Amino acid sequence: MSVLVGKEVPGFISQAVLPDGELVDDFDLEKFIAEKYAAVFFYPLDFTFVCPSEIIAFSHRTEALAALDCQVVAISTDSHFTHSAWRNTALENGGIGAVPFPMVADMTREIASGFGILSEPGNSYYPPGVAMRATFVIDKSGIVRHQVVNDEPLGRNVDEVVRIVDALQFFEAHGQVCPAGWNKGDAGMETTSSGVASYLSEHAEAL
Repeated sequence: MSVLVGKEVPGFISQAVLPDGELVDDFDLEKFIAEKYAAVFFYPLDFTFVCPSEIIAFSHRTEALAALDCQVVAISTDSHFTHSAWRNTALENGGIGAVPFPMVADMTREIASGFGILSEPGNSYYPPGVAMRATFVIDKSGIVRHQVVNDEPLGRNVDEVVRIVDALQFFEAHGQVCPAGWNKGDAGMETTSSGVASYLSEHAEAL
């Protein structure tokens, strides 16, 4: 598994189903996220179990992320035809509905391999050759600033993705770092000895 934090996000062009249901052969990540923040998330397989709950959770938070100028992109090793079929299956029948972000096909496994999260034999619960349950937050310069990978049975907390984007933008705007448990509206910390002392004297009990 690769650690991409601090590195340029791997670009790709691939097949995808767009939010309006159109199937395309030339979805370009670099163009889609140009000069915007992005939350790119991988999941193992369509028509499974934990995955639809996460996709719906991202759907419910796409508006909040858009307000932060953050694009959402989903990727798995299924085809864009399978993505489309899943989108067109009712929730009560195990579908996900018309999600408001692109769903990218990675049938060649090149995208998951480029991000370093293609499962291999021995990756705990994952069957070999699928995308692991990974999330990447990318800044406006195309640099990965956050990366997390969950084991297959463990669903993500998508509110944490929103929090990370908020924290990144707070740091960029104010130059202060975001201590443990930081949420929008909380105090940041100056990166000096006195800044640490001041913050901890006021907030240590709540950590």
